[in-house]
Amino acid sequence: MGNIHIMSGKPQQRVMIPPINLIFKFLQQQSLVNIFLYEQTSMTIKGKIRGFDEFMNVVVEEAVEVRNGTEVSLGRILLKGDNISLISSLDD
Repeated sequence: MGNIHIMSGKPQQRVMIPPINLIFKFLQQQSLVNIFLYEQTSMTIKGKIRGFDEFMNVVVEEAVEVRNGTEVSLGRILLKGDNISLISSLDD
């Protein structure tokens, strides 16, 4: 069950957004995202999602590796879904 919040005297329930829908939103809006990798805590990937599949394999364009404040341009890359821990928008 989701959390219930009272606003304007009416109870409202939070709706859970499936992860695939959020990734699709990032794709549609061409959002700049930050991708945190599994077991690579000192590095993130910054870029724009251009495609993904049901296994959360993600194609990232304009990808940049960010490690200890240093950025290295990678161009277009494919990240295997097993390596992804978190995807967050940098546009918000």
